[in-house]
Amino acid sequence: MAVTQEKPTRLISGPGMLLVWLYGVMVVGAVSRSAYQIATEFDRAPLAYSLSAVAGLVYGFITYTLVRGGEKARRAALVCCAAELAGVLVVGTWTLVEPSAFPDATVWSDYGMGYLFIPVLLPLSAMYWLRKARGVKQ
Repeated sequence: MAVTQEKPTRLISGPGMLLVWLYGVMVVGAVSRSAYQIATEFDRAPLAYSLSAVAGLVYGFITYTLVRGGEKARRAALVCCAAELAGVLVVGTWTLVEPSAFPDATVWSDYGMGYLFIPVLLPLSAMYWLRKARGVKQ
């Protein structure tokens, strides 16, 4: 009796490819920015630079799960996008309420204003796409 392997859900077709590209850009931006800032001026704004590094790691994981595909990866990406959105909302609000806590901006400061609000729009778009992509085989 042969076991047939089901083809994993493809997450990088259509709008999913645009999400991978945008998340890839955000990985490069957040990781390179935070790596430079942590290496050269960490004592100036450790919280801000650490949060930018965390954002870069989250973006990297989401990019990986989108490229990997499959139902398990889709669910993991969905959870990470929800966590990312929560982080953007918390940090964005925190930077407006207590600006003195952030002597320098993070990726998620002011809801991602320094990144054209992509940090708040991207997880919303990704969650919509990931919910729509549930069970789609290609």
